[in-house]
Amino acid sequence: MQFESFSEFLNMGGYGFYVWFAYSVTFFCLGTLVIVSAKGQANVLTKIAVKIAREERLKETREI
Repeated sequence: MQFESFSEFLNMGGYGFYVWFAYSVTFFCLGTLVIVSAKGQANVLTKIAVKIAREERLKETREI
């Protein structure tokens, strides 16, 4: 489908609001998923590092 002007492209034959709203909701959800996943990964890696450090301290105290 070809459009004569940019405003016609944005209007999408009268369905522009629904089309652009659907795109915005989709990208918002995907962006939120990426951000939440990255924070969760950082949280898990921090907990693993704390646990490893604790295990090393316990191992050192047992050796003494």
